[in-house]
Amino acid sequence: MKHITFYLDFISPYASLAFEKLPEVLIGHSYSVSYKPILFAALLKHHGQLGPAEIPGKREWTYRQVLWLARQHGVVVQMPAQHPFNPLGLLRLAVACGEGGLSNRYVCETAFRHVWQGGADAADGQRLNILATQLSPKQDPNGEVVKGQLKTNTDDSIAKGVFGVPTFEVDGKLFWGFDALPMLKGHLEGDPALDAEWKAAEQVARWP
Repeated sequence: MKHITFYLDFISPYASLAFEKLPEVLIGHSYSVSYKPILFAALLKHHGQLGPAEIPGKREWTYRQVLWLARQHGVVVQMPAQHPFNPLGLLRLAVACGEGGLSNRYVCETAFRHVWQGGADAADGQRLNILATQLSPKQDPNGEVVKGQLKTNTDDSIAKGVFGVPTFEVDGKLFWGFDALPMLKGHLEGDPALDAEWKAAEQVARWP
């Protein structure tokens, strides 16, 4: 059985698309999945980068592409009223609903759809309170334990080389992005060329 760790942040529309389509990739495979919320902004800060939504032009392109991809793949998506937004409330709620820093598919599905369906303000306090009532977290989402678990998740992901969301970790390999789902499927199916390509990428010289 393969084990997949899905690193995610609800702020990412590509993570939402990947979440919705992952079950199709996994059909016919023996697997388990851990859903690990992390703070995407902390990854960007660590690597000295701006997020796509912070760059004029790229921001609008990202939204256009996401809406197009959603239509092409039959996924319901409406842009939230504001983006980017502060995802900490959602991330901490997802962690608080699980154990050991992990969440589960139902909680993540509910949080993703809270953001990416309906067109409302994802960070609105009243909506978050309603969501918390629906999900009945096991721990206090605003408690120090949950805050620490989310930070540990994020720090651990950085230590493993995660630089963006969504990222899927399996067999020590990291697959980044919604468009990496076919590549992940190839790995699960034992694509004989993938290992060679994986190693070849590591041999490319840096410039200068």
